[in-house]
Amino acid sequence: MSQHQEKARIIRFEQLSEDNFRLTLQSPQIAAQAFPGQFVMILTGKGNDPLLRRPFSLHQASTNGSIQVYFKNVGRGTDILAHAKEGEILDVFGPLGRGYRLVDEKPACLLGGGLGIAPLLFLAKALAKRNRDATSDLILLGGRSKPEVEPLVDDFKQFGMKIICATDDGTYGEEGFVTESLDSERVAPGTHVYACGPEAMLETVHDICLQRGFGCQVSVESVMACGMGACLGCNIPASDGTYAHVCIDGPVFDSGALVWKS
Repeated sequence: MSQHQEKARIIRFEQLSEDNFRLTLQSPQIAAQAFPGQFVMILTGKGNDPLLRRPFSLHQASTNGSIQVYFKNVGRGTDILAHAKEGEILDVFGPLGRGYRLVDEKPACLLGGGLGIAPLLFLAKALAKRNRDATSDLILLGGRSKPEVEPLVDDFKQFGMKIICATDDGTYGEEGFVTESLDSERVAPGTHVYACGPEAMLETVHDICLQRGFGCQVSVESVMACGMGACLGCNIPASDGTYAHVCIDGPVFDSGALVWKS
């Protein structure tokens, strides 16, 4: 699949909570090639501060030539984007990496934690367009508290899938970890799980799926400098004894292909 470097104009800026933001960018070449689970590298500053691009999962890509990224203001690069204005131009490179493999013959469970919720909107849209039985599909969204979950829930409702939300502190949805819903009778037998979120959550998802016989794909997070496998900064251990590059072999992997800490 081709990658493109585009000068993308910000056509919509949204602040969805105190720290969470969404940018819509006019980026027709990247949008035309994008697939759920892939990411882009964005040069957030105008000069050398910050020097390196930052990776962002593709929140959505549309046939009108636009893409969206959803992020939390946590550092220098994201703080610059959090103060961006509509009409500004960003240097964007992508789409990069391997996305989710869509499994039509099984019920789907989309499970996102925190910022891991972001790429699942693009995935839900792709699944909704396919000629498949979606009656048992399920979306599980979790986070520490309401601001990590609530801003995107209405966007998921358009696809008609059942949605269950959970927060660690009980401020939105059910109280507890979102993985508790995965380990319950709410999830149909034979389900295929698509997950994205913190490593500890993904390891729990892997364990539950292994126990219940679910197929499982996970999108992992990693610090990366180039997004193309050149810097070797995003290596992770694989179950076959080798190392995988998150940026080119992932970020989406079958969960059994990775080594989990425990």
